[in-house]
Amino acid sequence: MIYHIVKGLVRFAFVLAYNLKYEGKDNVPKKTAVIYASNHRTNADPPLLAVGTYGKFAFMAKEELFRNKLFGWLIRRLGAFPVSRGKGDMGVIDTAVERLGAGRSLMIFPEGTRSKDGKVHRGHTGAALIAARTGNQIIPVGIVFGEKLKFRCRITVKYGKPINPSDYCDICDEPNPRQLVRLKNAYMAEITRLVEGEPLQEEKAVSEVKGNE
Repeated sequence: MIYHIVKGLVRFAFVLAYNLKYEGKDNVPKKTAVIYASNHRTNADPPLLAVGTYGKFAFMAKEELFRNKLFGWLIRRLGAFPVSRGKGDMGVIDTAVERLGAGRSLMIFPEGTRSKDGKVHRGHTGAALIAARTGNQIIPVGIVFGEKLKFRCRITVKYGKPINPSDYCDICDEPNPRQLVRLKNAYMAEITRLVEGEPLQEEKAVSEVKGNE
């Protein structure tokens, strides 16, 4: 109950503060937990994703964010759990797997830190590892806005088509590292496409053929 109340209040606040648009929501399964892998621009990214889609969420957040009591309370209500960056805490992976098993979709920002220039940078394999252990599909997400997040600016949240981890790696507790990299490269490429607004590969091929005619 508290989760849905907080989610509704945050959505109302965001609608007042920004010009929000969500694209590709039909790509998101409604009856199963998934892993959202998104680019990272601001601390508002997790709530932006949470209020625009279905069901309950869980997401990793750097432990520093919990030092602010009000913001820490808010993100905990929205499903956040702390992670210490750079410490290789496998307990965080176990927590993520547990939350997925409980039916909560998981939100991950593979770049590991916010992008200062708006571009998508090199990603990590955390989302790939969790997907390989659970079999849950990955939904690539692109959060797009101008140089800075400001009052009434246009924010577009784009959801890509689901990526099935079994197409790239074995579903097991100890997946092959090379397979994880392949899976990571797949969702990072799609996140980049969503952010940069590029057409799908097959669409690009058609336009290139037309351009050569």
